[in-house]
Amino acid sequence: MRRPTFDLDVLRTFVTGVELNSFAKAADRLDRSTSAVSAQLKKLEEQVGTPVLVKSGRGLVLTPVGESLLSHARRLLELNDGIFQTLHESQTAGTIRLGLQEDFGEHLLSEILRRFVQVYPMMTLEIRIARNTELLSLVENAGLDLALTWDTGHTSPHATRLGETHMHWIGARDTPSPARLDGSTLPLILFDAPCVLRSAATQALDTARIPWRIALTSPSVGGIWAAVAAGLGLTLRTRIGLPAHLRVISGLPPVPSLGYVLHSSGEHPTPAIKQLAASIKTSLQAHTFSFATAK
Repeated sequence: MRRPTFDLDVLRTFVTGVELNSFAKAADRLDRSTSAVSAQLKKLEEQVGTPVLVKSGRGLVLTPVGESLLSHARRLLELNDGIFQTLHESQTAGTIRLGLQEDFGEHLLSEILRRFVQVYPMMTLEIRIARNTELLSLVENAGLDLALTWDTGHTSPHATRLGETHMHWIGARDTPSPARLDGSTLPLILFDAPCVLRSAATQALDTARIPWRIALTSPSVGGIWAAVAAGLGLTLRTRIGLPAHLRVISGLPPVPSLGYVLHSSGEHPTPAIKQLAASIKTSLQAHTFSFATAK
């Protein structure tokens, strides 16, 4: 059996008339004649197969079927208008400035960009890979529209905590696990201070009374991975971007999870910025799930 299809123009007239409590006013707003509106309402009732409006005094009131139809019609119109709005916005040109920690930039950036450009192919993105302190300063001074950072306890007016991930002790493939601690000083490979992972590593070792020394500092995650792979020491990081030739090492003091936060420079972001934020959240959720299922 072929199902009838509602005419969205007819539904818009119906919804507008009910909301204005006057189909004459609806005719004016929609730039239609009153006779055209009456014809639309008649067509609607013929499609539904039962009255949706009945006279009450000098006006009209909804029947129970009309009340149900009104709810469905509003949702259909909202979906229709949302589709056209999205299609219109997708042709918007402009520039969005996004800042990322190197961990996120190295591992998630391509996926974030892929999701975003599917919706906004005309937008230009300016990417800044930097440390937390610099990213937060840029957001606060409107130098970035969005910034994805580690949660260091620093708050900003428009920040959303998106989740957290575990920190791990990481070493070369041939590093014993559990780590053999014979009282010798543990060599560490870390960013220079201030660094939330550096602080977490040294605090955990101090609490466990394990002696340590900074064997190497690097301004980049790539430099840290290279030094760890060379056997110069251990590092504390998350699994984000963990190279296949390195591995998580057990036997060292536990460390807490590390949160990540998305900062926005404005209270009222544009639709394109909202879409980019949604792309970031989706990519992070997929990434977190892959960690949860990793062996």
